[in-house]
Amino acid sequence: MISIFRKKQYLIDYLEGITDIHNHILPGIDDGAQNVTDSIELLDRFYDLGITKFIATPHIMNDYYPNTPETINSALSLLQNEINNNEKLKNTDIRYAAEYMMDQNFLELVENEELLTLKDNMVLVEMSYFQAPINLNQILFRLQTKGYKPVLAHPERYAFYHTKDLTKYEELKNRGCLFQLNTLSLTPHYGGNMQKIAYKLLEKGMIDFIGSDTHRIQHIEKLSNIVINRKLNESLLKIISNTKEKFS
Repeated sequence: MISIFRKKQYLIDYLEGITDIHNHILPGIDDGAQNVTDSIELLDRFYDLGITKFIATPHIMNDYYPNTPETINSALSLLQNEINNNEKLKNTDIRYAAEYMMDQNFLELVENEELLTLKDNMVLVEMSYFQAPINLNQILFRLQTKGYKPVLAHPERYAFYHTKDLTKYEELKNRGCLFQLNTLSLTPHYGGNMQKIAYKLLEKGMIDFIGSDTHRIQHIEKLSNIVINRKLNESLLKIISNTKEKFS
């Protein structure tokens, strides 16, 4: 009966000082913050939670979000001007990379070695939620041939990989993919199956990094209320520590 009264452990209590390596806080260039006001509101909420370091990762997605280093840098410059005039947020540290959809356009960027990296040679990539790219093996091979290390965003959200034995995920790991977990996947936010697979990947020690994938203020509000599953405490704290070590 004593265990009923044990104090809850909140995820946010362990995130202070972390660099959020996956978010959509830059204004007006994808489906995240729509303007500078939105961006500042997001940063203000993050600050209250002890998170002030970011690698902004706007989508680069062929026809939908055809971002370039120029459009991303322009959005960051616009936001940075506002940050510089905000006493509360003036020490906020924002670098930029991108979240690349692995499509035909992406292969061209790989061939031209024009990728924006999270750090060193690590590139944040994603897939369609409906199916993996037909030429996924080719993409991963070319990425690594060019000296890049793929970091797969939110692997737990790809329902077509959901199997009891996690075979598909093991194949990706064997091909050299690192995995980045979304914080909200620790809750039913994306669906119960996504949460279940997130737990399994954590239990198997297959997750490398964690990020918020914040698009809007509601995501931060949910993040602040995530309670850590005690069974996952050790593995979760390990990837938080690894994320801090690699990117902070």
